[in-house]
Amino acid sequence: MDVPEIDIAALEQARAAGAPLIDVRNPEEYVEAHVPGARLIPLGDFVERIDEVPSDGTVYVICASGPRSARATEFLRSKGVDAVNVAGGTMGWIDSGRSFATGEEPG
Repeated sequence: MDVPEIDIAALEQARAAGAPLIDVRNPEEYVEAHVPGARLIPLGDFVERIDEVPSDGTVYVICASGPRSARATEFLRSKGVDAVNVAGGTMGWIDSGRSFATGEEPG
């Protein structure tokens, strides 16, 4: 299955418009740094928690650099969700100089 991707700049625009963002990293990674507003659903819990993923409109999926979120995106698309992977991930977001949140809350 083809997994659609966007870059960090496009994610920033989508987030400004209110698009949902799911972070599939482990909790300790999320606490250390995450894109503001990203909701944590670790990849290991993803199947059990799929009902927490918005199903109306496009949802963006992010991890540290892209591979885990690509798997989650593929899974969501197989379930009929319009999901898009974020190329470069959270590390790309931070490395670009954009602000990030820390702690357990989405920020």
